[in-house]
Amino acid sequence: MRTVLTREMDGRRVLGPIWSGWRRGLAVSTAPEDAGFGIETRHHRQPRGSRLRSGPLGDQPFPGLLPKNLSREELVDALRAAVVDRKGKSGELTLLSVLPELSQSLGLGEQELQVVRASGKESSGLVLLSSCPQTASRLQKFFTHSQRAQRPTATYCAVTNGIPTASEGKIQAALKLEHIDGVNLTVPVKAPSRKDILEGVKKTLSHFRVVATGSGCALVQLQPLTVFSSQLQVHMVLQLCPVLGDHTYSARVGTVLGQRFLLPAESTKPQRQVLDEALLRRLHLTPSQAAQLPLHLHLHRLLLPGTRARDTPIELLAPLPPYFSRTLQCLGLRLQ
Repeated sequence: MRTVLTREMDGRRVLGPIWSGWRRGLAVSTAPEDAGFGIETRHHRQPRGSRLRSGPLGDQPFPGLLPKNLSREELVDALRAAVVDRKGKSGELTLLSVLPELSQSLGLGEQELQVVRASGKESSGLVLLSSCPQTASRLQKFFTHSQRAQRPTATYCAVTNGIPTASEGKIQAALKLEHIDGVNLTVPVKAPSRKDILEGVKKTLSHFRVVATGSGCALVQLQPLTVFSSQLQVHMVLQLCPVLGDHTYSARVGTVLGQRFLLPAESTKPQRQVLDEALLRRLHLTPSQAAQLPLHLHLHRLLLPGTRARDTPIELLAPLPPYFSRTLQCLGLRLQ
């Protein structure tokens, strides 16, 4: 998770190298100092690249992830230490649960932080926070207006297990949340009726572009034009190319004699993603390590409104987490 604090529209706080797994509320990990991870806005210098090993991973298969048993104090310290620019369920350790402590540690006094925009629970990338209600309102209006005009403001990077048939295009699907075996899961709906829409089914849309391919995998750029729980993960499953590290929806893609097909979403229970032996060798992972593979879905780029209405949007970039970068190196993929 990369965190950005906004205080006024003519100035922003940027919180640096924080990465999220969100497995139990929020599992946060930090990038090492020599990995060169920091928030950039347009015209800022590029970060130095990570120094990555390509050999066996040993006891550290996913560099850049912090322990799951992070304390509240450690999380607040990590968030506070990540500030690189200052221009501008009960009992669980979550981002929301530590916002009061973070506000105090940043010297915001009585001003309350609120989440304006965030990547999904298990994905990494930018998180936009604001301590100013007027700023938060303006940002929300910008995102809403852009969505209605079908102008993407968020760009994700994903590594997929499988290569999409088309090099770019649109993915459209009606989705709904369904409670299955005690878990809320996103399920596609074919030909939704007006009644379905009234009952919570939503028509969703994402743009995708294949950036690079190799070893049976692809680096894909995704731009959602709607917002729905697990939208991008389910969209890639519908392309028969689940996101690497998707231990919730990838089981919906079956394989017989090398041919992939979709299994019924309602009757397919979530399970750990299974990778073939060739891919495991390329990633230098054992099956038990692959079962802990983080979701390779990263909110890489976010557009914010300029100071004035006619200004060019401000571009925020979150470089890839170390484990994501290492996966790209192992697969011979490169982010252009």
